[in-house]
Amino acid sequence: MERAGARAAGASARCAVARVPGQAGTGSGDRGAPGEPPERGGVRRSSVRGQVLDALRAALVDGDLAPGEVYSAPALGERFGVSATPVREAMQQLALEGAVEVVPNRGFRVLRRGARELGELAEVRALIEVPVMLRLARSVPAGRWEALRPLAEATVVAAAAGDRARYADADRAFHRALLGLSGNGQLVQVADDLHRRSQWPLVTGPVHPRRADLVADAAEHTTLLDALIAGDLPVVHTLVTEHFAGS
Repeated sequence: MERAGARAAGASARCAVARVPGQAGTGSGDRGAPGEPPERGGVRRSSVRGQVLDALRAALVDGDLAPGEVYSAPALGERFGVSATPVREAMQQLALEGAVEVVPNRGFRVLRRGARELGELAEVRALIEVPVMLRLARSVPAGRWEALRPLAEATVVAAAAGDRARYADADRAFHRALLGLSGNGQLVQVADDLHRRSQWPLVTGPVHPRRADLVADAAEHTTLLDALIAGDLPVVHTLVTEHFAGS
């Protein structure tokens, strides 16, 4: 499911953020309140920070923000067509998430990541998610698993299109829904944060996962869901344990 993320790497990449807030199809940023006056480019004030954050996260997944490079809020704000303030606020959030670090009087540096860090993230995720998934596999009825089918199919569609950022969002949405059946909101939040971190490219290796890798990962979602619906516990056990071992 995230093996493509393990293969992905971000050696050096251009800073060419294509998804500009305010343009059609730029992401899933927060909606502004009805009647609220738009800012530059037609973006509503309350949605600017959320859209910028979405765009920056997508740029990290795509490798458009290069590890080790420093980016200033004013320069990115000009690129997005917004003021530096929402960019700075979004970058502060990314700093909390471990994606960037503050460089005083300069901006934000995208942190360099290696295979060891990715392996550590996979290990922690396995410690959290595997036992929960195996417990849910024994207790959740088939109908509730079937309700998650659209989320699994969304990962397949994004993978087939080769849209890495869209796939990353769909991948996390599927995992959130699975773990959400535990009823433990804190667990879902922690697991999602770890999952997001595992999707950022590495410093070495291929810049992006191949489309074929994304397609294979998405297929694991549907295979797991089929096994859960069928109540095939041995297959579920194999899928969830090998998934993290291979990520």
